[in-house]
Amino acid sequence: MPHLVHFISGLPRAGSTLLAGILRQNPRFHAAMSSPVANLINGALEQMGAGSEFYPFFTPEKRRAMCRALFDTYYADMSEQEVVFDTNRIWTARLHQLVELFDDFKVICCVRNPAWVMDSFECIYRKNPFDYSRMYNPANRQTVYSRCETMMSGGGVVGSAWTALKEAYYGDWSDRLLLVDYEILTRHPKRTLELIYQFLDEPHFEHNFQNVEYEEGEFDSLLGVNGLHTVKKEVCFTQRRSILPPDLFVKYQEMDFWQDTTGTSAHIIAAKSIATPSNGSESL
Repeated sequence: MPHLVHFISGLPRAGSTLLAGILRQNPRFHAAMSSPVANLINGALEQMGAGSEFYPFFTPEKRRAMCRALFDTYYADMSEQEVVFDTNRIWTARLHQLVELFDDFKVICCVRNPAWVMDSFECIYRKNPFDYSRMYNPANRQTVYSRCETMMSGGGVVGSAWTALKEAYYGDWSDRLLLVDYEILTRHPKRTLELIYQFLDEPHFEHNFQNVEYEEGEFDSLLGVNGLHTVKKEVCFTQRRSILPPDLFVKYQEMDFWQDTTGTSAHIIAAKSIATPSNGSESL
């Protein structure tokens, strides 16, 4: 089992795969796309919880030990890496569990103006015109309006991550969070990684931002969303106009709550919000 465990969370289409691709250049680190560990732990807790017939067989101590054992077992083959970054968007809603499972951990939360998150998903959708992905069903895939509404709903891929991040941002353990803005990461990758290493209290490592290699093509194909977890080799910022209708862009662009730093102890690497439909970033 690795010596240290940290977590990558935050919003989808906000650079978590890109960040994992960069971090994994360091031979001391293991980082990848979202792992099943959080879901395994949640599933186990459902079976051990009060809603299960097996509830009387488990004490709080045993439930905690079972959850930690799931994590340790999953990463048992990572003994060569000293630091593991486990990625899952649900971790920001599970800080109250993580503080009981790990003595010392940090959470890097990748963020991006939600209007550009929705725009990025729409770009991916239109790049796969004859693949009807599992992200939508026949009822909600009809138009950009129904697709966005589905993703931003409480149980949607964006809405659930957004509410989980907001919970952590204003919660008791917000000091363990580092929010990293996608645009800052792609515009200034070297300085951003320096700040991330400082936050993690890790020794400097010289990353190659012109040759980042990471993709999960098989996973994306199973979803029917090719390119969802593929990063370009060179980390760079690309400016373009949004393909969202202007009213949709305006609807989501004010949802970047991390622009308000009152009521939180989270650490933030981000610029002031300047999102407009004609200017943004897309390098994933």
